[in-house]
Amino acid sequence: MTGHGHGHGHGRGHHHHHHGERIDAALEGSAEGLRTLWFSFGILTATTVVQAVIAALSGSVALLGDTVHNATDALTALPLALAFVLGRRAATRRYTYGFGRAEDLAGVFVVLVIASSAAFAGYEAVRRLLDPQDVTHLPAVAAAGLVGFAGNEWVARARLRTGRRIGSAALVADGLHARTDGFTSLAVLLGAAGSALGWRYADPLIGLVITGAILLVLRGAAREIWHRLMDAVDPHLVDEAEHALSHVDGVRAVGAVRMRWLGHALRAETSVEVDPELTVVQAHSVAVAAEHALLHAVPRLAGATVHIDHGHATGQDPHAALAHHFA
Repeated sequence: MTGHGHGHGHGRGHHHHHHGERIDAALEGSAEGLRTLWFSFGILTATTVVQAVIAALSGSVALLGDTVHNATDALTALPLALAFVLGRRAATRRYTYGFGRAEDLAGVFVVLVIASSAAFAGYEAVRRLLDPQDVTHLPAVAAAGLVGFAGNEWVARARLRTGRRIGSAALVADGLHARTDGFTSLAVLLGAAGSALGWRYADPLIGLVITGAILLVLRGAAREIWHRLMDAVDPHLVDEAEHALSHVDGVRAVGAVRMRWLGHALRAETSVEVDPELTVVQAHSVAVAAEHALLHAVPRLAGATVHIDHGHATGQDPHAALAHHFA
């Protein structure tokens, strides 16, 4: 073969069983994500209602902050659910990569919600520090803190388990959010204990502690979503891809490997160098084998584009005609 070949591992007529399996896996991932989100919404809504009633009766600003945070956490399930539904739509001529990125945009909304809840909780805690008030119904406040912890930990485990299994950064961020909410709910117990001992500043100080915990969650969630929006991937995945490609029969060298997340599925692009004497059919078979190896080596990879190159074996740069575009 002369010049260079271009292998598309996802071309027509190739690996339909793998392509179908990957599509089915992606759809099942979205369905599993939706089930987890609706479960989370139900649990956190019930938790919020219980806490809201007790917060109104007791006047506890620490419990109020925890209640608001749980309410916003429940509401984040709605845009995430919409993103999972949208992400299941097929690609179009305008959205040629599909709609998986909607999941990452929903993650941005989650980050904004966390930030707003931190601002509200902090404002209420500072206001109560400046104007301390007695907290009543202390046993009920303590019970509400325990309810908040139980509900959030239940939801956190479900979100983290599902998010990590299907590769959803937004769902993992929301799971971390819920887990911290659980521990901040336990902090309400400390505020109630302090109030029972007659320390009027205990409740608003715990409110500030809760605000700080929310800010820590905000930092972690924002970093995770930033990585997704900037197409960052775990370098270990790139190492695994390069290792797999280097062991494909017919591959002499592996070029740059690029990956990006689209929702909870990965896409990859790479080039491999082959013998310049191969025919087009033979070179294409190497490309298909390379994609096959990537699909086995990289978890949640939905597909890959493999470019075939013959390097400089002929003494000429096969890409010389493109050089002026990158000057």
